[in-house]
Amino acid sequence: MTTPMVSLIGVPTDVGAGTRGSSMGPEALRVAGIARAIAQFGVDVRDCGNLIGPANPDLPAVNGFRHMPEVVAWNRGVHAAVHAELKDGRLPIMLGGDHCLAIGSVSAVARHCRETGKSLRVLWFDAHADFNTATMTPSGNIHGMPGACLCGHGPSQLTEIGGHVPAISPHEIREIGIRSVDEGEKRFLAELGIEVFDMRYVDEVGMRVTMEQALAGVGAETHLHVSLDVDFLDPEIAPGVGTTVRGGPTYREAQLCMEMIADTGRLCSLDIVELNPALDLRNMTAELAVDLVESLFGKSTLMRLHQ
Repeated sequence: MTTPMVSLIGVPTDVGAGTRGSSMGPEALRVAGIARAIAQFGVDVRDCGNLIGPANPDLPAVNGFRHMPEVVAWNRGVHAAVHAELKDGRLPIMLGGDHCLAIGSVSAVARHCRETGKSLRVLWFDAHADFNTATMTPSGNIHGMPGACLCGHGPSQLTEIGGHVPAISPHEIREIGIRSVDEGEKRFLAELGIEVFDMRYVDEVGMRVTMEQALAGVGAETHLHVSLDVDFLDPEIAPGVGTTVRGGPTYREAQLCMEMIADTGRLCSLDIVELNPALDLRNMTAELAVDLVESLFGKSTLMRLHQ
């Protein structure tokens, strides 16, 4: 058995968000002990430090996009860093930062899958669909657009970062926990055929069935990427986010998601995004995120023998 190898990549920016503060997310996750939490499972953990990029100019949108040059610069850096760690046989964990950074991380994962002949499955845990385009969003905040950009719908500077347009196809992504979708987005998601497990669906069938369906077809040749926006969680237990939406999953529902992913043994890359320590209480949201990561790496209450 080779020792699993994990690389932490800090990306301290909030250029894609409407609220400042997620730039402090990487440090909050480190303070909450993310490296130690993963290492306890016999994993070799390397903290690559933080990427460096342009400051947040805090300007209004230009032609429907806020901070386009800065978003492009950060995502190019993320793409290069994540791809390098994958090529080195390591499991990259991006410590965000806002969710616009998934354009860089997921495009790097998709590129790696093309190079290695793996199939890709992206699990997108979020309160929001993140499938906006410049014409649909009044704010122009690019953290509401990464899904659309990854599927080839967005400005070329962002859709082409992985060298292949689209970076992913709509059938490779599953969205889970969604409960805030703009009107234009609803139509767009339906047109693209994105599989969305919204909170009403979770309420009706339960989280176990939801996750069984989201993981259906994941096999030995699948690269499983998890993009975890901490606003996926109910704000009662995870207040440290800029865009809270009530009615999210409970602590146990979220843990079940991560435990079922761990059961597959196919997790190959991870984003943790939108953690905003400026809005948190005593770092509780970061600590909860670290709890979830422990479950992703195999923490369970009992020894489970019926895999």
